[in-house]
Amino acid sequence: MATTAKDRVTLYGLNPKVCDTVKKAGRWLDLHAIEYTLHDYRRDGVDKSWLTTLVAELGWEQLVNRRGTTWRNLSPALRTGMDATTAVDTMQQQPALIKRPLLYTGHCYLIGFCEQRWRTALT
Repeated sequence: MATTAKDRVTLYGLNPKVCDTVKKAGRWLDLHAIEYTLHDYRRDGVDKSWLTTLVAELGWEQLVNRRGTTWRNLSPALRTGMDATTAVDTMQQQPALIKRPLLYTGHCYLIGFCEQRWRTALT
C-alpha cells in the first residue's frame, strides 16, 4: 500500500451487521489489506464539532442520506427547511441520516462506496 495514512484510515457508518454498504466497504478494505478503524455512529457517537467541520468542508447536502427511512420519517417542515445548522443537529440526533459509508483516508473524506475512487485514494 502506497499511502502513509494506513494507521489513520477510518470507516464511519453503522454496525456492518445492520448496514450492508458498510459491510461491503469493510470487506473491500480487508481484501486490499488496508488497516482501518470502524467508527460506529450508534456505538461511538457523533461529535457535533466534527459534524460541523464536515458540513463546512463537504456541504450538508452531500452528507444527508435522502434515500433512507430516517429521512422519510422526518417531518416535512424539517426536510424542506433543512440548512447546515439543522442538518448538523439532526444528523447528531439521528446518525442513520448520515450517508454511509464515510471513509477518512488520512487526507480526505470519501462519501459512499466507490471502488475506483477508494483505490485511487488509498493506493
